[in-house]
Amino acid sequence: MSATSAAPSGASTGTPARRPSVVLAVILVTQLMVILDGTVVNIAMPKIQHALDFSPSNLSWVQNAYALAFGGLLLLGARAGDLLGRRRVFITGVTVFTGASLLGGLAPSAELLLAARVLQGIGGAIAAPAALTLLMLTFREGPERLKALGLYSLVSSGGASVGLVVGGMLTDWVSWRWGLFINVPIGIGLVIAARQVLAETPPETGKFDVAGALTSTLGITSLVYGFIRVAEAGWGSAEVLVAFGAGLVLLAAFVLIERRATHPIVPLRLFRDRDRVAAYLTMLLLVGTMFGMFFFLTQYLQGVLGLSPLQAGLAFLPLTGLLFTSSRIVPRLLGRVDGGKLMITGAVSVTAGMVWLTRLTIDSHYLTGVVGPLVLFGLGAGMIFIPLTGRALAGVQPENAGAASGLLNVLQQVGGALGLGILVTIFGTASRASIADGGSANPAERAREILTDGVHAAFIGSMVYAALTLTVIVLGVRPWIRRNQAPAADVATEPAAVEPAVVDSHI
Repeated sequence: MSATSAAPSGASTGTPARRPSVVLAVILVTQLMVILDGTVVNIAMPKIQHALDFSPSNLSWVQNAYALAFGGLLLLGARAGDLLGRRRVFITGVTVFTGASLLGGLAPSAELLLAARVLQGIGGAIAAPAALTLLMLTFREGPERLKALGLYSLVSSGGASVGLVVGGMLTDWVSWRWGLFINVPIGIGLVIAARQVLAETPPETGKFDVAGALTSTLGITSLVYGFIRVAEAGWGSAEVLVAFGAGLVLLAAFVLIERRATHPIVPLRLFRDRDRVAAYLTMLLLVGTMFGMFFFLTQYLQGVLGLSPLQAGLAFLPLTGLLFTSSRIVPRLLGRVDGGKLMITGAVSVTAGMVWLTRLTIDSHYLTGVVGPLVLFGLGAGMIFIPLTGRALAGVQPENAGAASGLLNVLQQVGGALGLGILVTIFGTASRASIADGGSANPAERAREILTDGVHAAFIGSMVYAALTLTVIVLGVRPWIRRNQAPAADVATEPAAVEPAVVDSHI
């Protein structure tokens, strides 16, 4: 993979363009570490609960604390890279993430573990947008960037499933704490490598949009918190209503602030492009579907089928393998096949996989009931993520690069947190109804029945999410209108998508 004149303007000697493969490796490993940590603890939840004496309700915060901090602060991290220099911000984020991982692995109490998870989310929110922006500035729009985005999309979409496998291995073989400790040597290596191969991008002039950063961060966090609390407190809870109300007010204030800000944290002009808006909404829904499937299928594999943590992690290998294969094949197909058609086909496959999962019962088997849906889901997601990422970032002006990539990362994290929060509510409602209905007199068998009923309801919710994803893609791609027109975001030969200023000054 090569890069021609890929350094940001003003970059000094030793720019990323001289060693683009090393730059890409640093970016991909960082993204994998950040994404993986969103799910690596899922498999270890029972061990964590026993070791640190979590209550059943508080245990979910091991996952949610990370998602809230990560999703809520991503826009702030993206703007910080624009104003302070992306290399500096990237290294700071990785350093915070690494230190927090060490703290979490050593945590003697539930409170300290949750604090470490919040710090991990903050570090990830600082590093992730800078990483994607550095990728955009290193590889020019066209075949080179498309290949790099293919690998980046693989890591972003497959990292969560890899986290399940790694989490199962470490939990079974060593300790749940190594799901956090493993980040420490990796993080140290990334900081050293980044100092050697990354050149600083010139900081932009302008003001830091403090009001926009605060309202967006608090608004997103409040909405995510509200959805998470619904599962325990119910829709009528004053706590939930206040969280939703505050979130809506804060986000409305955010839009008003951005319309008037001289240097907005999120330029609203990014939303004038219909294709980009559709891509953002698709990312929100697709990741919500994926995270819900991961979480509840993990519960089903261990609680109903009786698999060990390692076996449950390895059970996701069909999906992980297909995502990896897609990352190598899809970029080549995009030169010959319209990316919109690939996305539609992929969304149909994802929806079919979720429909299949709704047929799981207490008597289902892994080979006949789980492998098929994982294959369909992995195949479909692999066909969506790469052209979707290209559509979201194509033609973005250099001054908006940090905001555009930050939004994409926000929607991944917020989509996962919101989707999981909604599905946990569905799961809890169905589980309570199952308890009221009665069933087997055997306590262990009864627990399996209740879990199966709850998971079944959650999978129905995930199926609805998948169907909405398909609908948004169809409306966004509009195949009946663009039948003979290849979208500029998908094919490298379409020059109209690239502004001359982008090519001349940054590519």
